[in-house]
Amino acid sequence: MKRKIAIAADHAGYEYKEIVKNYLSERFEVQDFGTFSTDSVDYPDFVHPAATSVENGENELGILICGSGNGVQITANKHQKIRCALCWMPEIAVLARQHNNANMISMPARFISKEVAIEIAEKFLSTDFEGGRHQNRVDKIAVC
Repeated sequence: MKRKIAIAADHAGYEYKEIVKNYLSERFEVQDFGTFSTDSVDYPDFVHPAATSVENGENELGILICGSGNGVQITANKHQKIRCALCWMPEIAVLARQHNNANMISMPARFISKEVAIEIAEKFLSTDFEGGRHQNRVDKIAVC
């Protein structure tokens, strides 16, 4: 059975979303929450449903893409059970999984190449949480 991954983007991240989604679709079941064009949109309309799907276990992990990566990350992190890390290089994605047990990442389409976006997604999805000393810290993240 393929692992289930959520993906979403705004208009600035649409092209990268399509590239990452197509790259991952051979090995993962990728649920695309939109947007579905380069027409200007409000990213929360796509991020909230994607984050909810990770939060409730419908999808195991999630990938978000916008121009800077910031808007989608801030939105996703409003969800109590989401730990979304802004990743602009593969090493950040590895550490986000290993040390923070990130269950979503965001990427800045305007600041990374398409090849780097694929590499970030690959590292994120292939890295496990280390637990141990990091577990206590992760347990302290949620406020409520």
